[in-house]
Amino acid sequence: MPGPGTAVTIGAYDGVHLGHRALLRDLSARAEAAGLATVVVTFDRHPAYVVRPASAPKQLTSLEQKLELLGDCVDRTLVVPFDAARADESAEGFVKEVLVDALSARLVVVGEDFHFGHGRRGNVELLRRLGAEYGFEVVGVGLTGDGTEPVSSTRIRSLIAEGDVEGAARLLGRPHEVRGAVVRGDGRGGPELGFPTANLAVADDIALPADAVYAGHYRRPDGSVHQAAISVGRRPTFYEPGTAPVLVEAYLLHFDGDLYGEAARVSFAHRLRAEQRFESIEELVAQMRADVAATERVLASADLP
Repeated sequence: MPGPGTAVTIGAYDGVHLGHRALLRDLSARAEAAGLATVVVTFDRHPAYVVRPASAPKQLTSLEQKLELLGDCVDRTLVVPFDAARADESAEGFVKEVLVDALSARLVVVGEDFHFGHGRRGNVELLRRLGAEYGFEVVGVGLTGDGTEPVSSTRIRSLIAEGDVEGAARLLGRPHEVRGAVVRGDGRGGPELGFPTANLAVADDIALPADAVYAGHYRRPDGSVHQAAISVGRRPTFYEPGTAPVLVEAYLLHFDGDLYGEAARVSFAHRLRAEQRFESIEELVAQMRADVAATERVLASADLP
């Protein structure tokens, strides 16, 4: 059993991608050698939503998802509320309150480019000085790359925004997933088109793939996973450009049932085609049939998310 004191890392950890996981493995190995419990310190929202809300990035994971993913990697996760007062807190104050008083840190492992505290004044060098004062060791580690450039949340967001969900999955270590309750849409999917879809109410701060049609999976609350043809877009056949909000609609293959109100998880495996406007309902339905066939084909040998 780990003794008193903890081995800690700090960060937004958005996506808990392969770069994050490499650092967490390093943390765990060092903690095991020192007999310490592992802790991730993260925040209830991305700090940018408080510090620079107009340019805050879309998130790869909700807080719920992030906690689930981190739970597979470390002993504990401490979620620190991030508000205006926290943004104004000095780096020294944060270290004393969180690392020393709350966690009795004995080891702190962070990326070598880590910054924290008011004005991002805190860095690895400051942590080392404070560690000498308070009795914890500090290790700064290099960023993990994939042979071309470092794996980062920013890079993954760019891939998702481009619709390259396969590239994003390679850096995440899993398919990109969005979650939300199934809500009522326009009501034309089943009666008019013959393809009833589950419309997800995805939080506004979550990163969505580029408007397109994707093959992927739909996971129900009971754990069952269904192949799905997924549309992300504004339904240009029915709405003029710029007049409709972006929707995530999933058609579950070989499924017949009521999904309204349930908490759904949709993951994206492969981009099938760009969103397009059709001149008739018949053309749209023909394309939807082709999309479903393509979904079944590309997912036939794919592993479940």
